[in-house]
Amino acid sequence: MTPKVLVVEDEPSITDNISYALSTEGFEPLCRPTAREALDVLHAQEIDLVILDVGLPDMNGFELARQIQRGFDVPIIFLTARADEIDRIVGLELGADDYIVKPFSPRELTA
Repeated sequence: MTPKVLVVEDEPSITDNISYALSTEGFEPLCRPTAREALDVLHAQEIDLVILDVGLPDMNGFELARQIQRGFDVPIIFLTARADEIDRIVGLELGADDYIVKPFSPRELTA
């Protein structure tokens, strides 16, 4: 079965880049631009990984990560432009499995 990756990112060009990189590596990307839509996907189907931006239009990505952690057993990778050390620490302390700063290498992400 193809692993499903939920990509929560509101910037279409970044979403396209991530989606292409994941697809070429054998993953099934499910891309959603808002936290609300991401939660709907998580409630509807089994997801193997969440790639999450911090700056979303409807909710802070850190808060979304907290909600995901409370209700789902799925690894989270933050992929965000927020590069400050405190943001990285917060993300990792929330239980994220990794924190990647934009701009990023699609090869690094899929690895």
